[in-house]
Amino acid sequence: MTDRSSQDTAAPAAGYRHELYPYRGREEFLDGTLGFIQEALDGDEAVVVAVPHEKVSLLRAELPELPTVRFVDTGSVAHHPGRLIDAWQRWIQEHAADGRPVRGIGESPWDDARSRAEIQELQYHEWLLNKAFADSPAWWLLCPYDTEGLHADLKTMSRCHPEVRRNGHSQPYDGFDPEAAYPFESLAPPCDPYDELCYGQGDMAAVRAKIAECARWHGLDATRLRELHVAATEIAANSVQHGGGEGALRTWADGDRMICEFHDRGYIADPLAGRTRPRGAQAGGRGLWLAHQLCDLVEIRSTPDDGTTVRLHTALRV
Repeated sequence: MTDRSSQDTAAPAAGYRHELYPYRGREEFLDGTLGFIQEALDGDEAVVVAVPHEKVSLLRAELPELPTVRFVDTGSVAHHPGRLIDAWQRWIQEHAADGRPVRGIGESPWDDARSRAEIQELQYHEWLLNKAFADSPAWWLLCPYDTEGLHADLKTMSRCHPEVRRNGHSQPYDGFDPEAAYPFESLAPPCDPYDELCYGQGDMAAVRAKIAECARWHGLDATRLRELHVAATEIAANSVQHGGGEGALRTWADGDRMICEFHDRGYIADPLAGRTRPRGAQAGGRGLWLAHQLCDLVEIRSTPDDGTTVRLHTALRV
């Protein structure tokens, strides 16, 4: 491993630590991440690295093959914010099996091609990590964040991370408030024209037909349509069962995405609903879980006063 001095060798404290590492450019990325890895090696800890492919190449060029530094394949989850918490739960469980304390390095691909909706969901994912791992065994996640990126937003990211790494040292992040609600932006209005259908008990066939009509108009292929039908049926059934017995479906296309929006009078109290893998006897949560697995993006807004809106995004070309 290339000699890069480590300045903070403290072992992870009890519980989950979530640390932001703002950086600019290749050298700062390597300085921070390699220093973090060296701290782990000095403390006989394992490291799970989940970063974009080009960053994997940078780190591998600087590191020897080490059994305690494991690079995981992020291909199936990197661009799906709703799948990332479950992935981290699996990675940490797998790599903590030998009893060592575990650190993680996780950088989402905040690339310029991301839509505003995708960026918001990635930011929300960072906030949700604190809830998902609040009662987990101790581990420490470093989140490198390129401050030169087109979508850089340190103010929002400071709300999501209790700690920040600067010059090799960890320190509390003043902008973090564990009691604050997540500052959601309002959903963008539907693109005009859009179709609308009100549905209730016994209307699942009509829901699927309305979606198929929009899919044919915009050229969604048969495989993706089948996946969307499964996800949409689950969300519409949730409206009937938990959302007051009825709901409203809107469908439209926005650029290279087809969007299905469901609204009902229900309220989803658990912000992690659909983001963690349902357990054997678990009641509820399976419909939202399936939606996250089958769609390219899922947006959820839910309040006791306004009810619940779920948007399913499906790419028209894959």
